[in-house]
Amino acid sequence: MRTTHRPLTTLALALSLFMAALEATVVSTAMPTVVGELGGIQHYAWVFTAYMLSSTITVPIYGKLADLYGRKPVLLFGIVLFLVGSIASGMSTSMAMLIGFRTLQGLGAGAMQPVALTVIGDLYTLEERAKVQGAFSAVWGIAGLIGPITGGFIVKYLTWHWVFFINVPVGLGCVGLLLSYFHERVERKPQKLDYAGAALLTGWVVALLVGVQGVGVNLWGLPVAAVLLAAFVAVERRAAEPIIPMSIFKVPAIVISSIAGALFSAAMFGATTYVPLFVQGVLGGTPTEAGGMITPMIVGWPLAALVAGRLLLKTGFRPLIVGGLGLTVVGTSLMALLLGPQAPKLVPEVAMGLFGIGMGFASTALLIAVQTSVGWELRGVATASNMFFRTIGGAIGVGLMGGVMVSQLLKDPTVPISAANALMSPDHGKDLPAELLATLSGALGAGLSINFWLICAFTVAAFTAGLFFPKVSRTTTVSSTEVAAPH
Repeated sequence: MRTTHRPLTTLALALSLFMAALEATVVSTAMPTVVGELGGIQHYAWVFTAYMLSSTITVPIYGKLADLYGRKPVLLFGIVLFLVGSIASGMSTSMAMLIGFRTLQGLGAGAMQPVALTVIGDLYTLEERAKVQGAFSAVWGIAGLIGPITGGFIVKYLTWHWVFFINVPVGLGCVGLLLSYFHERVERKPQKLDYAGAALLTGWVVALLVGVQGVGVNLWGLPVAAVLLAAFVAVERRAAEPIIPMSIFKVPAIVISSIAGALFSAAMFGATTYVPLFVQGVLGGTPTEAGGMITPMIVGWPLAALVAGRLLLKTGFRPLIVGGLGLTVVGTSLMALLLGPQAPKLVPEVAMGLFGIGMGFASTALLIAVQTSVGWELRGVATASNMFFRTIGGAIGVGLMGGVMVSQLLKDPTVPISAANALMSPDHGKDLPAELLATLSGALGAGLSINFWLICAFTVAAFTAGLFFPKVSRTTTVSSTEVAAPH
């Protein structure tokens, strides 16, 4: 059995997270331009939610597979699938194709971040883990700095298709490092994957997403989602190897982390999806300016995470969680109150910066608290479950806000919603009649203004959940035996 080379394995994991971070900033920058070229503004949210939906569904499945069969094969499979989806997305010629291939890309992404973070939990002790966060924070910071600039450059001088191709060399390098330097010993046991639980989980997420985006008849998704959720919980309680063991929710830190993670992720993904659209579609900014609005968040996050990693050993988890979530409320309140059609571009920059700093403190402490709360045999599923709630929160948040935006654009039946695609064209719809352009811009601005208040509400709810975070020991963990014991 060869020994894992920790530095080069850590580099490979950092590259994996770099792809995820770069993908988020570059695609957010390019999407308004994509809508201007391909049309389909009514499907704008689905480009993001399709990706998050498929990654959300697979996160707990990959987490379980990583515990059963090892981290390495699951992570490699996810990266390869992500690269295939990226190449296919870049070759799309219609919005329908792009949404379909983004779904494939998300199926791979579901393995990348949670399994990479699980490997970090395996390779490093708590004290080391807090320091390693600094290196991973730098990855997010670099991606945050170059992502919007790269996206704007690609859209201006090449075509938007290339925003999906840039991850290919990074992904191939990551695969090569993992194959060569990451080695693990896994005790293979004859265990079954919970197919019934996976199917119910998939149905629940799809129905919930359809319901929250429900414009008219699609509201059927909400009662269906409630039934499927009840069935999923019942099946998981009886399954020998459940996708998400209900027993881990006996640990209070995991419960609060899951709730807070879902809420602040709804705010985060909502902001990164709709702030660039507001800047380009309402304020008339360029693609580079639109993407640049989320740079302060993605830079502030890793810087705060770096500080959080050092403070955690001194302060514990709770002060960083409560303080960080409080900062997100300040940032999103500024966004909701001040971001309007005449707002200077400094407003979203400051708001997103404060939001990112708060997220850096809170998300780092929440994730490490979850990993510290359980032993090795549950760390994969606990980390994946935490990431599951974050991604489903993001998917539901973006979907809900997409429904709000579309409902505002449909308010005037005399104006076809497809005309709003022109707002994202290079000339910002100057060929349209002035009255029609004003109507479209006003409707889009009204829908996005409501979304900014929703983002603020999500952060307030996350902060409230954080107030109930329990005291977590930084040295002891809960074993699978203790979790399974009746309470």
